[in-house]
Amino acid sequence: MDQAVKKKALRLFTYGLYVQTARHEGELAAGTVNWVSQASFNPPLVMVAVKADSHLHTVIERSGRFALNVLSAEQQSIAQDFFRPTQVSGQTLNGHPFEEGPATGAPLLTELPAWVECQVTDTVKRGDHTVFVAEVIEAGVRDEEAKALDMWNTGWFYAG
Repeated sequence: MDQAVKKKALRLFTYGLYVQTARHEGELAAGTVNWVSQASFNPPLVMVAVKADSHLHTVIERSGRFALNVLSAEQQSIAQDFFRPTQVSGQTLNGHPFEEGPATGAPLLTELPAWVECQVTDTVKRGDHTVFVAEVIEAGVRDEEAKALDMWNTGWFYAG
């Protein structure tokens, strides 16, 4: 396989950007993720690929739960803030306010337009990422007019 062609083809896939969060006991973790998709209507399932050696991965494995916070098209700088390790200060994560999710306790970033809380149902461990398949058990929308941030419009690449 021509590696350059493979890379170009995979970079043409469409990806949204989300801040995934998790809590296990008193430990919080958060990170920007983009390999996310809805996988089923009934039950409502999503799947997320998480870097296997990340702190976020560890906390999701321990808790079996997570939240996906949807970034709006204007929130690229917030996405960047979650490329670094999670810093908790009071009720902020990496400088952004959060509240506890009603179903999972995972942090919900109050500046972001929408969120879902999820219970892991299946795990696929292959390669350098783990795919968590999870049932959506709670959801919220703060801004019904928001447009989602996607990878293409950032100029960033996390594929190939």
